[in-house]
Amino acid sequence: METKFKIGDKVNWNSEAGKVSGTIIKIHTKKFNYKGYTHHATKEEPQYEIKSNKTNHIAAHKGTALTKL
Repeated sequence: METKFKIGDKVNWNSEAGKVSGTIIKIHTKKFNYKGYTHHATKEEPQYEIKSNKTNHIAAHKGTALTKL
């Protein structure tokens, strides 16, 4: 079962540059556009916006890509 996260949770994920950590700043439960792409999210499978601790870059990921710290 997929872990559900909440705003403020500290998480990490893999990127092209290696392991990245950050804080969840927004939760999407329906389809949304981000950086030119349509992301498909539902209440059952939300997607999360995470702000990187190191670069302040914002990323969007499914919960399956995230690990809670």
